Amino acid sequence: QVQLVESGGGLVQAGGSLRLSCVASGGTISSYTMGWFRQAPGKEREFVAGTNWSDGNTRYADSVKGRFTISRDNAKNTVYLQMNSLKPEDTAVYSCAAKQGLSVTASYNYWGQGTQVTVSS
Repeated sequence: QVQLVESGGGLVQAGGSLRLSCVASGGTISSYTMGWFRQAPGKEREFVAGTNWSDGNTRYADSVKGRFTISRDNAKNTVYLQMNSLKPEDTAVYSCAAKQGLSVTASYNYWGQGTQVTVSS
């Protein structure tokens, strides 16, 4: 069973950048579709970005396209989320997720505990 641990969250001013990391153990991420989700207070969890293990198909939520980039380092068993041009509405708990299917936007089986990202105006 895959365990996921996120890091890299924090407080940043609008327009700034953060890079989130998600280290996996108990499995190699080269065999998993990996995704990032976020949940803001009072809102449902939403898909942010994902990349599958097969053909590298990558998808982004419309709200983050052009600002966020998901990447993976299979040698380090780590997936990243580079977040640029951050906005206050990006404030949320960001969670890493993994699955063995190919669809990158839903139905993930394994979840990390999340890391808080706060963007001040």
